[in-house]
Amino acid sequence: MEKISLKKQLKNLVGTPENHTYLLAVSGGVDSMVLASLFNDSKLHFHIAHINYKLRGEDSDSDQKIVQDFCEKKHIPFHLYVVSGRDQKPENSIQLWARELRYNFFKQIREKEKLEFLVTAHHLNDQLETFIINLSKASGINGLSGIPANDNHILRPLLPFSKEEIYTFAKENNIEFREDLSNKKNDYLRNKIRNEIVPKLLETNDHFLENFKKSSSYLNQTKDFVQKQIKEIESRISVFNNGHTIISKEKLETESDFVKFEILKKYGFYQEEEISKIFKAENGSSFFSKDYQLSVHRNELIFLHRNEKKAVNKELVLIENYDFSKTQNLINLGDAIEDIDEINKGFDWDFDADKLQFPLRLRKQQEGDLFYPSGFSGKKKVSKFFRDEKISILAKQKIWILADGNNSVLGIIPFRQDRRCARDEKTKNILKIFNEKYNEI
Repeated sequence: MEKISLKKQLKNLVGTPENHTYLLAVSGGVDSMVLASLFNDSKLHFHIAHINYKLRGEDSDSDQKIVQDFCEKKHIPFHLYVVSGRDQKPENSIQLWARELRYNFFKQIREKEKLEFLVTAHHLNDQLETFIINLSKASGINGLSGIPANDNHILRPLLPFSKEEIYTFAKENNIEFREDLSNKKNDYLRNKIRNEIVPKLLETNDHFLENFKKSSSYLNQTKDFVQKQIKEIESRISVFNNGHTIISKEKLETESDFVKFEILKKYGFYQEEEISKIFKAENGSSFFSKDYQLSVHRNELIFLHRNEKKAVNKELVLIENYDFSKTQNLINLGDAIEDIDEINKGFDWDFDADKLQFPLRLRKQQEGDLFYPSGFSGKKKVSKFFRDEKISILAKQKIWILADGNNSVLGIIPFRQDRRCARDEKTKNILKIFNEKYNEI
């Protein structure tokens, strides 16, 4: 292990290391202090960030001091976060809380200082521990592939090196570091694996770690190959558009459970029971993940990003009041809303302005909407109109409702006008609403 090895690793990860900027997460332990020393010797442009969690009294302060002293001596920009009462440390799940806190801090520093990559000191032994943890969780090939070396602007250049190699390098280069004695306790699953299980595995074979590194590499290559195949399958059975994806339910159902899982997982649906319900669901059913709404429409699975869904749920005021100095007012709906261009159907509606309650608005469908469609007797729910017209779930989300000041439906654009306020032989003041793209007046 040496500077040349680090440069080679970084070159594999980012191409030209000297052309990038980095934020190193340094705790004061041997791994991160060796990482900091290697970066410093390699003359790369980097900052260092440290968090004092205040969990181990004077030991925590000593960890801070060794990192801070290193930065002052080497003239490295240093960023410190000291945990206080406002951080609301939980009684349980300390590790999850600490992880979230530090990554939020690192993100803030990267953005403020305009640093491209966060660099951590994870090594080969960490990789083995993670493999064992994920093996116990039945996490599949992605979990067994372990910690990625380059993932979402996080670099881990020490992953190929064992803990023993890191200790040897620190000793040979007189690198100061501190041991975190809390790692010797078996309070957490990772510590138990590190202190009890890994040593026994290493005893079974002198080349255990080296063989594990090769196996890990094979698994990553297999994962990459599998993901490529999954993408090819998905592209064959999907239609992609801005904000939504449509997947053939019929075709996806013929694929293996593994392929179904891998494709649906991208949209936040990864529970076995939930996936089963999706394929048994009735037409019109919806499922929700953190980021997506999945709607079942006949033989299609329609995925709409929930941010996109929120974006189209706006309301627009079409006309505040009628100008009664004119006997006819014209509104070109194509000038009022761009989305109308997506519906390849023209319309031309005439209203009796004296019967209308202003302002008139454009909005999306609401629960309980009903109207009195022209050309028919009686009333009808808007939802039933959509079903009868066989309008897809995705199309429904793009359709605008014309509503009056009382929120009553005046028409479903561009399909059907409500007859209650429509122009008749007694009408004196006409409000004409049309789409110029498809109708010429």
